[in-house]
Amino acid sequence: MTTQDVANKLVAYLRKGQMFEAQAELYADDIVCIEPEGTMAPYFTKGKEAVAEKGKQFASMIEERHGGSCSDPVVGGRYFSISMSIDATMKGMGRQLFDEICVYEVKDGKIVHEQFLY
Repeated sequence: MTTQDVANKLVAYLRKGQMFEAQAELYADDIVCIEPEGTMAPYFTKGKEAVAEKGKQFASMIEERHGGSCSDPVVGGRYFSISMSIDATMKGMGRQLFDEICVYEVKDGKIVHEQFLY
């Protein structure tokens, strides 16, 4: 798959709320995930299983989801980015709006690196 193919598939999954299915199909076994320092998520996560577990932990913190969006991808070479937002009530934290830019690197048809900027 090309970078554009991977980007389009990821966005389609995200718009259906199927992040875990996207990870299972599109992520490399040794994927690296980078989050901003000082947030509720770990800064560095490596490996498909560890990244999936991090996502499950975040999902378990959501009390109610009110909405969200995902932009079309912007592709350049083996990289692409999307803008994503989630409007949710978080357990013990109230309603939050998460707006972020997500940057991905694709190699051999799989996402090998993701970084979230918010």
